[in-house]
Amino acid sequence: MSPGDGGPWPATIFYANAGGIRPAVVEMAQRLADAGYIVLLPDLFYRYGPYGPLVPTEVFKGDVGAILGPLMVTTGNVKAAEDTEAFLAYLDTRTDVAGDKVGAVGFCMGGGMAITSAATHSDHFAAVASFHGGNLANDAPSSPHLLAPKLRAELYVAGADNDGSYPLAMAERLEAALTEAGVHHFAEIYPGAAHGWMMPDFPVYDQVSADRGWASMLAMFNRNLRE
Repeated sequence: MSPGDGGPWPATIFYANAGGIRPAVVEMAQRLADAGYIVLLPDLFYRYGPYGPLVPTEVFKGDVGAILGPLMVTTGNVKAAEDTEAFLAYLDTRTDVAGDKVGAVGFCMGGGMAITSAATHSDHFAAVASFHGGNLANDAPSSPHLLAPKLRAELYVAGADNDGSYPLAMAERLEAALTEAGVHHFAEIYPGAAHGWMMPDFPVYDQVSADRGWASMLAMFNRNLRE
C-alpha cells in the first residue's frame, strides 16, 4: 500500500495479529499509508495455505485455540525474521521507497515478530512499535528480550493493564533488558485497556487509546524515517 501519487515515501512493515489479514487489518495498514508511508502487509500464515478471512467476534465465540492454533504453529518470531529478509529485498526493488531504513509495527503476536525482525536485520530498521505484544520477555531461547543487544532501532512498546500475555513482571523484564542494552525506547502500559485494544474489529477496541497509540507510533516513525 502507498499514500498514492508522488513520493518517494519511507517504508514500513506491518506484522498483523493472529487473526491474519482481514478487512480491519487492511484498513489499519491503509491508515498508516495515508499518513505518508509505503506499507508492506505480508501474509504471515502463507505456509498454512488458504484461510479466512477470520472474523474475531465469531472466533471468540468458539474454541480460539482450535481455530487459530493451526495457523499460529506455522510461523513464529524466528520464521517471521527469516521471512523479513524477503520483505526487505522486495522493498529494495521499489522505486517509490525513500531511504535505506524501514519501520515496523506489530500487533499481538506481531509485536514479538517486529522486534525480532528488527534485531535480526538491525542495519535496516530505524523504528519499531509493538502494541499489546505477548510473551516479549519469557524463558524461551527465542524470546525477543534476549535480542535487545542487537537492536539499533528506536522502540515503542505499548501494553495493556489487562493482558495475561504481558503481565507487569514481563514488562519490567523487557524494559530492563532494553535499558541494559542501551536501546532507545519508551515502554508504557495503557490503563484500562485490554489485550487487542488497537484492533477495530475486536470487542475490546478502545478508540481513544487506539488514537493515542497511533499518534505515538507516527511521531516515532516521523522522527526516525523522514529525512
